[in-house]
Amino acid sequence: MKNQKEMAEKAVSIQVFGRVQGVGFRYHTREAAKRFGVKGFVKNQIDGTVYVEAEGDGLAMDLFCDWCRKGPNWAEVIKVNICNLAPQGFMAFDIK
Repeated sequence: MKNQKEMAEKAVSIQVFGRVQGVGFRYHTREAAKRFGVKGFVKNQIDGTVYVEAEGDGLAMDLFCDWCRKGPNWAEVIKVNICNLAPQGFMAFDIK
Protein backbone atom coordinates (compact mmCIF):
# COMPACT_ATOMS: atom_id res chain seq x y z
CA MET A 1 0.00 0.00 0.00
CA LYS A 2 1.35 3.43 -0.95
CA ASN A 3 1.65 6.11 1.70
CA GLN A 4 0.31 9.65 1.20
CA LYS A 5 3.66 10.96 -0.05
CA GLU A 6 3.96 8.30 -2.75
CA MET A 7 0.36 8.83 -3.91
CA ALA A 8 0.89 12.55 -4.63
CA GLU A 9 1.84 12.65 -8.30
CA LYS A 10 2.33 16.41 -8.43
CA ALA A 11 3.37 19.04 -5.90
CA VAL A 12 3.70 22.78 -6.51
CA SER A 13 4.19 26.12 -4.85
CA ILE A 14 1.90 28.87 -6.07
CA GLN A 15 2.33 32.60 -5.51
CA VAL A 16 -0.74 34.67 -6.36
CA PHE A 17 -0.43 38.39 -7.09
CA GLY A 18 -3.19 41.01 -7.23
CA ARG A 19 -6.07 41.95 -4.93
CA VAL A 20 -5.91 38.64 -3.08
CA GLN A 21 -5.83 39.62 0.60
CA GLY A 22 -8.91 40.78 2.50
CA VAL A 23 -11.24 39.09 0.00
CA GLY A 24 -11.50 35.59 1.52
CA PHE A 25 -8.92 34.14 -0.87
CA ARG A 26 -7.41 31.75 1.70
CA TYR A 27 -10.78 30.43 2.84
CA HIS A 28 -11.95 29.84 -0.74
CA THR A 29 -8.59 28.28 -1.66
CA ARG A 30 -9.08 25.75 1.15
CA GLU A 31 -12.61 25.00 -0.09
CA ALA A 32 -11.32 24.52 -3.66
CA ALA A 33 -8.57 22.22 -2.37
CA LYS A 34 -11.14 20.11 -0.52
CA ARG A 35 -13.33 19.96 -3.63
CA PHE A 36 -10.42 18.75 -5.79
CA GLY A 37 -8.85 16.46 -3.17
CA VAL A 38 -5.68 18.53 -2.85
CA LYS A 39 -3.58 18.71 0.33
CA GLY A 40 -1.22 21.46 1.53
CA PHE A 41 -1.56 24.97 2.91
CA VAL A 42 -2.28 28.60 2.02
CA LYS A 43 -1.04 31.75 3.75
CA ASN A 44 -0.88 35.51 3.28
CA GLN A 45 2.55 37.00 2.64
CA ILE A 46 3.77 40.33 3.98
CA ASP A 47 4.19 41.61 0.38
CA GLY A 48 0.42 41.31 -0.25
CA THR A 49 0.57 38.05 -2.18
CA VAL A 50 -0.91 34.69 -1.24
CA TYR A 51 1.39 31.67 -1.05
CA VAL A 52 0.21 28.08 -1.53
CA GLU A 53 1.94 24.72 -1.33
CA ALA A 54 -0.26 21.94 -2.69
CA GLU A 55 -0.07 18.34 -3.82
CA GLY A 56 -2.38 15.79 -5.33
CA ASP A 57 -2.93 13.70 -8.40
CA GLY A 58 -2.29 15.24 -11.80
CA LEU A 59 -5.87 16.10 -12.81
CA ALA A 60 -6.77 17.43 -9.37
CA MET A 61 -3.68 19.65 -9.39
CA ASP A 62 -4.42 20.95 -12.88
CA LEU A 63 -7.95 21.90 -11.80
CA PHE A 64 -6.70 23.45 -8.54
CA CYS A 65 -4.00 25.50 -10.31
CA ASP A 66 -6.61 26.73 -12.83
CA TRP A 67 -8.82 27.79 -9.91
CA CYS A 68 -5.91 29.68 -8.30
CA ARG A 69 -5.42 31.62 -11.54
CA LYS A 70 -8.93 33.06 -11.06
CA GLY A 71 -9.65 32.89 -7.32
CA PRO A 72 -13.01 33.83 -5.82
CA ASN A 73 -15.22 36.26 -7.75
CA TRP A 74 -14.26 39.35 -5.72
CA ALA A 75 -10.49 38.73 -5.95
CA GLU A 76 -8.47 40.26 -8.77
CA VAL A 77 -5.66 37.90 -9.73
CA ILE A 78 -3.05 39.68 -11.85
CA LYS A 79 -0.31 37.04 -12.00
CA VAL A 80 0.40 33.53 -10.71
CA ASN A 81 3.83 31.89 -10.37
CA ILE A 82 3.75 28.08 -10.15
CA CYS A 83 6.87 26.03 -9.38
CA ASN A 84 7.21 22.26 -9.05
CA LEU A 85 8.14 20.90 -5.62
CA ALA A 86 8.91 17.51 -4.14
CA PRO A 87 5.78 16.06 -2.43
CA GLN A 88 5.71 16.75 1.30
CA GLY A 89 3.06 14.22 2.33
CA PHE A 90 0.50 16.76 3.57
CA MET A 91 -2.44 15.14 5.37
CA ALA A 92 -4.94 18.03 5.00
CA PHE A 93 -5.25 21.52 3.53
CA ASP A 94 -4.67 24.24 6.12
CA ILE A 95 -4.88 28.02 6.35
CA LYS A 96 -1.78 29.43 8.03
